[in-house]
Amino acid sequence: MHIRKLKIAPFESVSSSMFGCLLESVRLGPVETRNRVFSPPHGTTLGAHGTVSEAMIAYHRERARGGVGLIVLEGMTLHPSYSFEESFLYAGSDRIIPGLARLADACRTFDTPVFGQLFHAGRAVRLSRDGSRPVTYSASDVPDERYRVVPSPMPNEMVWEVIESYAQAAGRLAESGLDGVEILASMGYLIAQFLNPKTNLREDEFGGGLVNRMRILREILVRCRERIGPDRTLGVRITLDEKSDDGASPEETLDVCRILDQDDLVDYFSVIAGSSASMRGWVHVFPPMAVPHAFVAEDARALKQVVRKPVLVAGRINQPQIAADIIQKGHAEMVGLGRALIADPEFVNKLARGEPDSIRACVACNQACVGHRLAHHAVSCIQHPRSGRETLFPEAETSAPSRKILVIGAGPGGMKAAALAADSGHDVLLVEQSGVLGGQVRLAERLPGRAEFGGVITNLEKELEASNAAVLLDTPASEEVVREHEPDLIIVATGARARLPDSPVDGIRFMDSWSAIEGGARAGHRVVIADWACDWAGLGLAHKYALEGHHVRLLSSGTVPGESLQGIVRDQWIAEIDRLGVETTPYARFFGAEDGTAWFQHTVSDETIVCEEVDTLISCYAPSSNRAPEWLEASGIPLRTIGDAVSPRTVEEAILEAWLAISSIGGPVAGRS
Repeated sequence: MHIRKLKIAPFESVSSSMFGCLLESVRLGPVETRNRVFSPPHGTTLGAHGTVSEAMIAYHRERARGGVGLIVLEGMTLHPSYSFEESFLYAGSDRIIPGLARLADACRTFDTPVFGQLFHAGRAVRLSRDGSRPVTYSASDVPDERYRVVPSPMPNEMVWEVIESYAQAAGRLAESGLDGVEILASMGYLIAQFLNPKTNLREDEFGGGLVNRMRILREILVRCRERIGPDRTLGVRITLDEKSDDGASPEETLDVCRILDQDDLVDYFSVIAGSSASMRGWVHVFPPMAVPHAFVAEDARALKQVVRKPVLVAGRINQPQIAADIIQKGHAEMVGLGRALIADPEFVNKLARGEPDSIRACVACNQACVGHRLAHHAVSCIQHPRSGRETLFPEAETSAPSRKILVIGAGPGGMKAAALAADSGHDVLLVEQSGVLGGQVRLAERLPGRAEFGGVITNLEKELEASNAAVLLDTPASEEVVREHEPDLIIVATGARARLPDSPVDGIRFMDSWSAIEGGARAGHRVVIADWACDWAGLGLAHKYALEGHHVRLLSSGTVPGESLQGIVRDQWIAEIDRLGVETTPYARFFGAEDGTAWFQHTVSDETIVCEEVDTLISCYAPSSNRAPEWLEASGIPLRTIGDAVSPRTVEEAILEAWLAISSIGGPVAGRS
């Protein structure tokens, strides 16, 4: 059998010379960074009862080794009124010091300074210590829309106590050997609640005019400087545009920054957008792919015009050319690549080596990064499952004996398995019965606003092209293929197929969601979507047909359309279809259809829901696994089945199981691929 290497269309190459500005050093007060890329603060859920764990050290060490110029650790709590040590690092105790010291030493090996961020959420609390709802504190008793809490106004003496807690926590960070301290005064959290005249209605020394509203931040900064001394950097993170009706205005925040700069209270300003206080604001804290790239850059530019100290910026910066453009235009001194560094810890090293095209670009799906964190799991990435699992996937020092591996199916799981196995020194053949790579991702990327998700396949194509894996398209797995390749191991990554529910349908155009996305049949004007899955297909098809001018009704079996998606992605998408006039109905189980009428059943009350005048009915029902054929099971060759071929799920599980499958046979798979 003739085996041909896959020929992929050349990728658009970008000149590495344009990225020289990103590799320049920059000074933040007394600390100099080796380049202009930083890892912004983000929750990892890798702590251990409020302290630093070995898993957290390994996570940040990987980014330091990957070349990042600065790491700002996740926000650490510091006062009993908001501690929750099961979810956050707690800098209100000396127990934090030893772990932070080990983390700082691990990153210093790679010449990467580490700053610690201190924060108090104020009224933005949904956590509980025992199941009961805790008392939350804020500047005033202004209700929080997103968290649906009414805070208690923080007593004056408690404000001073919190201020001193910041100072003591900063002292602990300095004692641990961290290079700097950042005060979080952004995103609608406690300090921002004091700064904002809409949430600070106090009449004491911490309320009223700007000077009084700033008092809490000023006192924190002065006292923190006293504790950390002149040899460590002190910065502040702020938000100019909270994207919330009750947020402070950009002009008000610029006034705050101008005063801090004039009084020489900080060494730098770090700017981000969004707020925890509203759904719209929260979408912009962790912006999904529908939000424009580098959307905070203009805020950074505005800040640069009123302050002398360096400005740092983060927010949907996932490509080197986007980051370089911000620096070249003088909008900021450093760019933060949060999710981009989760997807590819080697981002900066690849730039330095002149290999920008090999960077694994983040696609802003929010699934395993933000999604894991908000579900209290360790942060990771659907494309790079080693992130957050560095201690579970340690780098192998020696290669296992080379084996012949046949991978069946070139969806994301099969592509990843083939690339990893080939990189581990194995003889790999990947066969795919269709003429294209990518599996269901090729469907998802065709939906409105989802083209960037196709980057998952673009990234995997690059990895395959760089490996020694042989690829055959238009080649169904057959006994002949198996016989001629003589594999020692077969990876079954055959994915899933669409199916329709076993419900009576007559006299109406009826199709599954995959067929609808592929456009094989035209839809009539009045479209009803029966959304069992509550994932990207239902929302995406509703969006697609509404944009095309159809009348669309989306009936979902969950409590909300997109219930299976990460909440920020779902909420943004629901806003889009609502703007287009899509009618949505939750708690609706598809029952059947006949002659232009579709029937649904309320999933709780069992009451009938009737949709009349239906031209086209689209079903987003549970797909069915394409399991290994009986002849393959009986071949006697060891099999590893991964992804949807085991059970229909998502890209995340397919790629993770590819890692696990190749790890199980040895080799340096757990390296930095």
